[in-house]
Amino acid sequence: MRRLTVVQLLPALHAGGVERSTLEIAQALVAAGHRAVVVSAGGRLVPALEALGAEHVTLDIGRKSLWTLRHARSLRRLFAELQPDIVHARSRLPAWLGWRALQGLPAATRPRFVTTVHGLNSPSRYSAVMTRGERVICVSDTVRSYVLQHYPATDPAVLRVIPRGIDPAAFPRRPWPDADAREAVAREHPALAGSGPLLLLPGRGTRLKGHADAIELLRRLRAEGVDARLWMPGVREPGRERYVAELEQAAAAAGVAAALVLTAPTDAIARAYAASDLVLQLSRKPEAFGRTVLEALSVGRPVLGWAHGGVGDLLREWLPAGAVAPFDADALAHAAVALLDPGARPAIATMPDTLAAMQAATLAVYAELCP
Repeated sequence: MRRLTVVQLLPALHAGGVERSTLEIAQALVAAGHRAVVVSAGGRLVPALEALGAEHVTLDIGRKSLWTLRHARSLRRLFAELQPDIVHARSRLPAWLGWRALQGLPAATRPRFVTTVHGLNSPSRYSAVMTRGERVICVSDTVRSYVLQHYPATDPAVLRVIPRGIDPAAFPRRPWPDADAREAVAREHPALAGSGPLLLLPGRGTRLKGHADAIELLRRLRAEGVDARLWMPGVREPGRERYVAELEQAAAAAGVAAALVLTAPTDAIARAYAASDLVLQLSRKPEAFGRTVLEALSVGRPVLGWAHGGVGDLLREWLPAGAVAPFDADALAHAAVALLDPGARPAIATMPDTLAAMQAATLAVYAELCP
């Protein structure tokens, strides 16, 4: 493949699966000798992006405001300057702005347009822009089915299923239990100290992540005499104070406040997995993929989650014992007890290098359009 210039569009580079995928593809592009440019409002991951050898252009293309539409002209000027071969949009508003910018360029020299459907957004004309790519990458079979169901005009031939990936080297297999990891976590969060099992639910502070379900599970386990503790890294974020207070009140009402720790996102998530005995994935809304499932399994920790969406797909493939019918609290507690039983721990397969596969498949999509 000739040397390409690929511009990726997304709202910002703070944290999350979309942001991580953006950096991973930028890394693969640079490693293959291509030019990787990312356009976003910026964020804490910009230094990491630039350290990979990629470039960042700061443009607030994710703010939901009529004023943001002016950035279509800014993008058109940027595209004229950079002469990209591929414009790859990863979110709806950036996709609309990118698509509009491209329409103002001569058809003969217009960059090829790629989109990735990262989530199961509510069907609408606004969301439909994610199906306008000349290639539409779906992060799971669940997403592909969702696209075809809600946007039947989409040509199935343009869809490419490329599951998100992880690098097993970043999530190495650790002994279970891992006393060193548990001690390190307990030093930072003394409420997590103890010999009882540690439950981990990583995720941002939104009801969709199922934090209330995890608190109820903790209540049930402790009521059965299990000295369990629960850590929720990622809940404490700017603007989420009211939600954090709601969770604290729920924990107090359930009598488990002393066994619950709510923190900001951790930069040592692999260590967090290693310190835990059971990782929870309880999203109330079906996830498009569920990267935390693969990360935790790679470390060697069982995952317990609602069996819907991409999370259900992964659990049914890799750890069926962890897949529970959505919102069945009794079944969830029963499965948790079984997975925490030291004498009956399930065998957890070694994860393949799915990150390398995802990167190669994405570059192959670019090669389809720019041979």
